[in-house]
Amino acid sequence: MSKVTCDMAMSLDGFVAGPNQTLEKPFGDGVDDRLHQWMFDEPEQHATVIENITAAGAFIMGRNMFTPGRGDWDLTWNGYWGEEPPYHAPVFVLTHHPREPLPMKGGTTFTFVTDGIESALAQAREAAGDRDVAIAGGAATVNQYLAAGLIDELRLHVAPVILGRGERLLHNVGDITLEPLGTPTGTSLVTHLTYRVVR
Repeated sequence: MSKVTCDMAMSLDGFVAGPNQTLEKPFGDGVDDRLHQWMFDEPEQHATVIENITAAGAFIMGRNMFTPGRGDWDLTWNGYWGEEPPYHAPVFVLTHHPREPLPMKGGTTFTFVTDGIESALAQAREAAGDRDVAIAGGAATVNQYLAAGLIDELRLHVAPVILGRGERLLHNVGDITLEPLGTPTGTSLVTHLTYRVVR
């Protein structure tokens, strides 16, 4: 049976982005590439982890992960990833503002969901078929899905960085237990941890 998974790069003190996220600084103040350096500097050493991150049959993300804008859509904005996003699968974007689906090169279509996290998950499950659904982020979206008991497997990629402020993961998610799956792996740039989420 397919699972709902979530992969998040985070600091040791629990932040997945800094404050003041903008178009020029999508991860906020003080973050640059430090949380994701392992993906770019050591891709061959983390090839299986990176493959697992992108292997889902459908993805769900919050609007802030798709665009720094608020309010009505800037219809010239098609995401941070250029003409061919890395997902190569349907992506469901949570928003309060309707927008027509946005097909991109490589098999990614962004569908904008205005009726909540359960609706987005139902649509993503249907699109994914037998494959997993991945909650891609950001922190507020992941926290909502954790609080609702809708994530089965949480994969944390912890960088040896202290941010001190920003967007915190595992905030207001309720009483959950994380059961370790497998043995932690990693390098000096990151530790990979996988948990089954239990309520």
